[in-house]
Amino acid sequence: MSTLQTIVDHAARELETRRRVRPLRTLVEAPLFARPRRDFAAALEAPGRRIVAEVKRASPSLGRIRDDFDPVAIATGYAAAGAAAISVLTEERFFEGSLDDLAAIRERVDVPLLRKDFLFEPYQVYEARAAGADAFLLIAAVLRTEILRELVALGREMGMTALVEVHTAEQLERALGADASVIGINNRDLDTFVTRLETGLELVGSVPAGRTIVIESGLKTAAELARFEAAGVRAFLIGETLMRASDPGAALRGLLA
Repeated sequence: MSTLQTIVDHAARELETRRRVRPLRTLVEAPLFARPRRDFAAALEAPGRRIVAEVKRASPSLGRIRDDFDPVAIATGYAAAGAAAISVLTEERFFEGSLDDLAAIRERVDVPLLRKDFLFEPYQVYEARAAGADAFLLIAAVLRTEILRELVALGREMGMTALVEVHTAEQLERALGADASVIGINNRDLDTFVTRLETGLELVGSVPAGRTIVIESGLKTAAELARFEAAGVRAFLIGETLMRASDPGAALRGLLA
């Protein structure tokens, strides 16, 4: 069994527990659920280099990335440094994240927030909104086409944006068929965890005009971002590089400069 499938299976078991503890009606009644959403897609389309800066403590391939981990302090540093949006890992076992981190960050920053997790049911989209998210990640590799389409549409109905992540041409075709407006091209193969920047460069040309592209994984330098900008991309999701820096906000400022 791949690491990706192990994570998804664990997420499915955990979801049943969370659904019993917090029925859907309690999510809808949460204070953050009723607040207006910020436009994630518009934030990525504004002029200039646009970076979705990630708050991530650990990953299954790297283990603990950062011991000195204060998610709110990191997020406020990102916002002050000019992040277009902030991605917050909420998966608990493998990434050591939390929906509580997302909610706490929502109270302190004004930029759009992305819930990054393994979502496969409508309940999780409601969870994301109840925690203050403006957008949520959908991974095409783990979702059937009909579920992908359903969750993209549900997000749109709730005033939220689905960032649909792909790694292959087949996954990209399914994301486009699901009417995803924001496409995340992941340079990392989620089965092998091998990262190739060429993956993104190869797929960019297959995304039709009118869709927003976000390049994910393996990005470390401004020169690497410039390679994608030459191909017409302006939005990037960066996590590990920033989280390993002594000052993540300063590292983000350097990439934007």
